[in-house]
Amino acid sequence: MNLLTDKGYFLIAVLIYGVSVVYSVRLWRKGFRRNDWVIYGLYWLAFLFHTGAMLTRGYSLSRCPIQNLAEAIAFIAWTIVASYLAIGLSARFRFLGAFASPVIFAIVLLALLPGFDKPPTDGAASDVKWASLHGALILLGYGAFGLSAVAGLMYLTQDHDLRINKMRAIQAIMPPVQMLEKVIQRMLEVGFVLWTAGLLLVPAMLSQNSTLNLKGDPKVIWSFFVWLGYLALMFVHWKFSPGGRRFAISSVACFAFVMLTFWGVNLLSPVHNP
Repeated sequence: MNLLTDKGYFLIAVLIYGVSVVYSVRLWRKGFRRNDWVIYGLYWLAFLFHTGAMLTRGYSLSRCPIQNLAEAIAFIAWTIVASYLAIGLSARFRFLGAFASPVIFAIVLLALLPGFDKPPTDGAASDVKWASLHGALILLGYGAFGLSAVAGLMYLTQDHDLRINKMRAIQAIMPPVQMLEKVIQRMLEVGFVLWTAGLLLVPAMLSQNSTLNLKGDPKVIWSFFVWLGYLALMFVHWKFSPGGRRFAISSVACFAFVMLTFWGVNLLSPVHNP
């Protein structure tokens, strides 16, 4: 295989993400007591190849590379990694990568599944004028939701250490649980705003393509319930302040549900998978 193609670049990125998983296990066993740039550097290296794959594909096809299931999944992983690299500029949050690596690796492997990388067909939603912007906003929202789930995993780990092994929690370089809770909340808010903005573009898409029929579409119904779910999660947190472990578990559970059902409803959707 020619590695100087979008698929070649992406495979290299996947391999580096896999190496980051192996190194993350090493960090977990050490209890996160030592600041280490290796995991952060691996993410930067993988991110460069991942970005190269997306740019190469976009230029070769003369379109935004988010028009089929494989491209969408790869873009979700890219947004999570990009967000982590920005937050990881602070050493206190750098070990988000150790928690994110299994999630990222699983997502990029999903993008490699046969049958997901289908070219768009005439009349598909990808031909609508506003579809690319709609898709980009929605997928960026997925990335923010994913990072909130990663912060939730960090919160649960730190909370467990505080309950069981207080000395290890004190010695750990991870942020305190109060700061992690704020990260979960902020990432949920960012993701929800992006998702809402993406959904608000649907009327513009319909005005540009009258052949689109969203009534009864599984992906549309699923998206509405996901939006309601995250709205309810943030409202309950704001109104009743059920922070702590419940909030962290809820953020992880919501994103796990999204990732486990996303590909299925997408394949069932006549609009998104014509």
